[in-house]
Amino acid sequence: MSADWSDATIVRLFAERAARDATRPALRFRRGGEWQALRWAEVADDVRRMAAVLAALGVSPGDRVAQFSPNRYEWIMADLAIQVARAVHVPVHASLAAQQVAFQIADCGAKLVLLAGPEQAARLLEYDQIHHGFPPASKFVSYEPCPDAARIDIACLRDLLLHADEATGQRLAREAVEHVTPDELATILYTSGTTGEPKGVMLNQRNLASNALGTLTAFGRQADDLRLAWLPMSHIFARTCDVYTWLAGGGELALAESPEATIGNAAELHPTLINGVPYFFEKVQRYLVDQGLADQPGVLPAAFGGRLRAACSGGAPLSDHVAMFYNQRGVFLGQGYGLTESSPVISAATPAAMKIGTSGRPIPGVEVKIAADGEILTRGPHVMVGYWNKPQATAEVLRDGWLATGDLGELDADGFLKITGRKKELIVTSAGKNIAPAYLESLLKADPLIEQAVVIGDRRNYLVALIAPNRAALEAHWRERGGGPPAIAELLTHPDTLALYTERINQRLSGVSHYEQVRKFALLDRPLCAERGEMTLTLKLRRETIHKNFSETIERLYAGGAS
Repeated sequence: MSADWSDATIVRLFAERAARDATRPALRFRRGGEWQALRWAEVADDVRRMAAVLAALGVSPGDRVAQFSPNRYEWIMADLAIQVARAVHVPVHASLAAQQVAFQIADCGAKLVLLAGPEQAARLLEYDQIHHGFPPASKFVSYEPCPDAARIDIACLRDLLLHADEATGQRLAREAVEHVTPDELATILYTSGTTGEPKGVMLNQRNLASNALGTLTAFGRQADDLRLAWLPMSHIFARTCDVYTWLAGGGELALAESPEATIGNAAELHPTLINGVPYFFEKVQRYLVDQGLADQPGVLPAAFGGRLRAACSGGAPLSDHVAMFYNQRGVFLGQGYGLTESSPVISAATPAAMKIGTSGRPIPGVEVKIAADGEILTRGPHVMVGYWNKPQATAEVLRDGWLATGDLGELDADGFLKITGRKKELIVTSAGKNIAPAYLESLLKADPLIEQAVVIGDRRNYLVALIAPNRAALEAHWRERGGGPPAIAELLTHPDTLALYTERINQRLSGVSHYEQVRKFALLDRPLCAERGEMTLTLKLRRETIHKNFSETIERLYAGGAS
């Protein structure tokens, strides 16, 4: 299906939506213990006032404005105001350490840094005390007062908004609609990456607007749509697929209080659309299974508020057994595929076109082909401008208009895209066999006793695995045998436990070749986590760090050869 959104911009989509639906409900968020509701005209008024504040602070077209904040209403207001002011938004993940935040602020040359409040200010102060300052051009504004941030001059947004010039805001909004072009740089997003230094992905107005419109076209829209957003908007997945599809399609957007509160918020708000990462959907599944509720009619739809028409998983591979669990119980759950460099959506399963085990068909406006070595290539208006100040890195992935994704995949006869692994993550055994570990890991994680799995074997003569058990399921298994489970240290090393996991691993890998079998494994006493650098913020494995953190365990698995 072809589509041409070559003239679309985010600022124009927003202006048109605010004018068309001025009196309609637009946004909900909880503050002071109560749900607040805003109409489109009210959101537009706030964005214009914020744009006037930016102008008063000296922000000019092309200036970079960093935002260091978790999800909140001001995040959306700032994002749109930065674009109305024709500046470049650089969102910084709220979970990053002080050194990482400072690197991004300095690397992009941010003129202004917006932060949520005292928690973020404390992290900036931590860096300032060690390294004695930020770039001299940087100014700081906080959404909440920061009384203890004496070493850094941080203004409070609430005070600045009281003096915002309404005429300036209206002028900036008019000029943005008239003069912002699709080629104008809109944002720089730093990829956490699985290895190496973060790179700033440059996306222009065309990238963002076309991808939102293509995604909306693939999923369709309904007049009563309510999107419940809980993923960090500093990531492109939530920003495009929650915020910008809301601008393009209308309806309401509700901000979850926190990731942990999402299911409770869904019961209150009854959303029709929700996006998430696989771990979120797996966690709901495991809870219902552990409680013995999984097969009760209507329980799974009710967990999401009873009105959900589509859920989309992205950011990491979705296991087939999870997709089947949802779809067999009346909740459409499809897998999407993309990356920051593609704004992000390349393909997505939809209620009208889905095959479990694939990430759907390319969305309208997006081209996909498979290179001779199996790498997925994509072309279209969604492909990034390049990496900020990294021309060589840009040239390595942009070739004749095609973006080399670094992922391996296949297109079937019906045009559905299946991801088979990461090109750079391929294991090449000492026998010269090429193995995609992500595929084997997805098979292992389909077992309810396995929470996480990492397959290892590069330049080795056989494969081993690090397994993080599902402790609740393992303890339940022991209780079913009679008596309570032993202490965790004994539980993970008990011969019966090891025999159980050996049997389960062999069952899960029974359909793959002999050289793809896991010969040895270790049960980990803790899950892999982003805080230790073992996963990215989107829960992708950082294999190099995992290998380093568990090097002794891995070497023990290879001592003495295969069993």
